[in-house]
Amino acid sequence: MNPQTALLLALGLPLAGAALAALFGRRPNVRETATLVSALATLAVVVSLVPQTLAGERPSVTLFELLPGLALAFELEPLGMLFALVASGLWTVTTCYSIGYMRAQGEGHQTRFYACFAIAICAALGVALAANMLTLFLFYELLTLSTYPLVTHHGDEKGKRGGRMYLGILLSTSIGLLLLALLWTWQLTGTLDFTPGGILAGKADDTTLAVLLALYAFGTGKAALMPFHRWLPAAMVAPTPVSALLHAVAVVKAGVFTVLKVAVYIFGLDTLRETGISVWLMYVAGATVLIASVIALRKDNLKARLAYSTISQLSYIVLGAALAQPSSVIGGGMHIAMHAFGKITLFFCAGAIYVAAHKTEISDMRGIGRVMPVTTFAFLIGSLSVIGLPPLGGAWSKWFLALGAAETQQIVFVAVLMVSSLLNIGYLLPIVVRGFFFAPDGGTERPGIKEAPLFCVVPLCVTALGCVVLFFFADDIYRLLLPLGGA
Repeated sequence: MNPQTALLLALGLPLAGAALAALFGRRPNVRETATLVSALATLAVVVSLVPQTLAGERPSVTLFELLPGLALAFELEPLGMLFALVASGLWTVTTCYSIGYMRAQGEGHQTRFYACFAIAICAALGVALAANMLTLFLFYELLTLSTYPLVTHHGDEKGKRGGRMYLGILLSTSIGLLLLALLWTWQLTGTLDFTPGGILAGKADDTTLAVLLALYAFGTGKAALMPFHRWLPAAMVAPTPVSALLHAVAVVKAGVFTVLKVAVYIFGLDTLRETGISVWLMYVAGATVLIASVIALRKDNLKARLAYSTISQLSYIVLGAALAQPSSVIGGGMHIAMHAFGKITLFFCAGAIYVAAHKTEISDMRGIGRVMPVTTFAFLIGSLSVIGLPPLGGAWSKWFLALGAAETQQIVFVAVLMVSSLLNIGYLLPIVVRGFFFAPDGGTERPGIKEAPLFCVVPLCVTALGCVVLFFFADDIYRLLLPLGGA
């Protein structure tokens, strides 16, 4: 298979999965098998492109021109390769988890769920493989629209209210700010292609570039920079597999991925460093890291606490882009993968606890580790990776982010990363301690082990193991992302 065909297949297979899910809606076993096969096939196609990317090749394909110089086109580069691997790989795991969760909960509208989920993966892969900002923008919007039915899945007033905030913030930021940034960039440069070294160098004065950077940063609402972050906690009304999609597989990762792509290929790292136009963004990202972590400490609802944790962790990646150092950009790219595995593990565990014990509040989870030891131990592994302790993947991404801050002599952001890790400990590890070392409410032990269904437990064990594996294979990710430092 040539690389151009593989690029198109990577986008087409999820759409085929969505069509098959809709076609076999009345036959759940066939529907879910078709979804799982589509996920596995997509992953296989994406993995087949890894050797070309490591060899420095950039396979590309253009579908058609929308305007002279503006095409719907796809090109694979290192950062896109990493995001595509994360999205396609975790789609497979999340599909298995969804089968256990949705059936155990007796959820309605399951056909719509699987179809929209597959379309969302197609959109995420379109973002990953986009050759220019126009293509990225179109798939970015498709991702928003395809996930709206997932956020409002339950159809109750709470779900509709969360969906309105989700759609309102993401569409208003992308159309009002991001689209304006695209048009302005095109007017200045005559292109929107992702180009090593950036396309804006020497095209505008520093003030114009600073305004453009603000439009891109805040227009990418999926990156959840404060104050455009409230859609993320609001979307927690969705079923847990959707929360996993939002926080780990596709949506928020598409946001921070976009910020990194803009920094590297639209502005260029040299331009950001030499002009100093990204210093303000460092402080916004640093403030978001700390404020969101403090808010997480105060949340008793487990999914709400994890949502604010995600807001904080996303700004690590934005900070890496704003620092504009090779080390910080590589660290930001690595954090896309490291955080994805850690956070999806935590959400899988939260869903498993809800399925098996019907508990959502942390204060009600005393002794849960004695009843659900496998789930609680997996939660511990995911927590330690998010905190950044070896031998877990999050240690490496945080190391490179801190190294980038030190290289720019921005010691305050080294401190931000360290304080944030302490706050991570404060809002994650007490859940594990409460689960393992406190007796259940009432002071009596609950008899026996009551884990969630196997289709829920196996995926969370796989992603927890992935947190460990990523620590030992971090060098491969580093080599994949190394070209970004000179881009």
